[in-house]
Amino acid sequence: MKKIINIILLTVIIAFSTVNAQDFQGVATYKTHRDFDIKMDSTKMNDAKQKQIMEMMKKQFQKTYILTFDKKESLYQQEEELDKPQVGSGFQMSLGSSGSDVFYKNIKDKRYVDQKETMGKRFLIKDSISPIEWKLESDTKHIGEYMCFKATYTKQVPKINFNFSSNSNNDEEKDEAEAPEMIERTVTAWYTPQIPVSNGPAKYQGLPGLILEIHDGKLTVICSKIVINPEEKNEIEAPSKGKEVSQTEYDDIMEKKSKEMLERYAPSRGAKDGTIHITVGG
Repeated sequence: MKKIINIILLTVIIAFSTVNAQDFQGVATYKTHRDFDIKMDSTKMNDAKQKQIMEMMKKQFQKTYILTFDKKESLYQQEEELDKPQVGSGFQMSLGSSGSDVFYKNIKDKRYVDQKETMGKRFLIKDSISPIEWKLESDTKHIGEYMCFKATYTKQVPKINFNFSSNSNNDEEKDEAEAPEMIERTVTAWYTPQIPVSNGPAKYQGLPGLILEIHDGKLTVICSKIVINPEEKNEIEAPSKGKEVSQTEYDDIMEKKSKEMLERYAPSRGAKDGTIHITVGG
């Protein structure tokens, strides 16, 4: 471990001159995708239709984000894209993020501002950055021209089971939702001290170098391009439009809305229309 830390420190010292200028800025492009495992009611949908839906969902989860950063601030925003393909009537999907979302981080002041447009409403989530207890590992690899080091941390997340069968024939329906089962998940990051800013995509940060790759459960985020000190500098400013809430307040609102949507669109007992309604969190 001491050897790894010494290598990191040496790399930071070499790279420090690159970022020491007051006008230092970088632009990193990230590609994301999310694996999923779902079950559909085969009695309501043929194999060809199921395959078509699965391919459409894959494309829904393939996104491109741009991280504009300097020594203390960053903006993370989805790249503008064409509308995703729709499968047809009877299939509805609501994703937890919008192309107009903007995530601002100030790693110096340890705060963030997350502008989200959800269910037709715009929210401005303001809160402090939670420290991540990273464990620096000895593994290394190259991502493009950058030497990267591995880091991991564990967190507790709710276990979620997706079941998109339109049959709703449970003998008993519970009046109150049970607390979700929690499981432990290991998050893996690859960061490069060659770009010594303690930042990364979305809420990932806190390492001695820019994070270029993340594996968090079924979510994968990989940097595909980096431009250091582009000719045309971009303004890094916190978004300011939307209803101001804390992260906890926003999570409570989304949980309530999700329950309302499930109750509204859940197929009635014995329904035969085969409609599938899906809501997937960001």
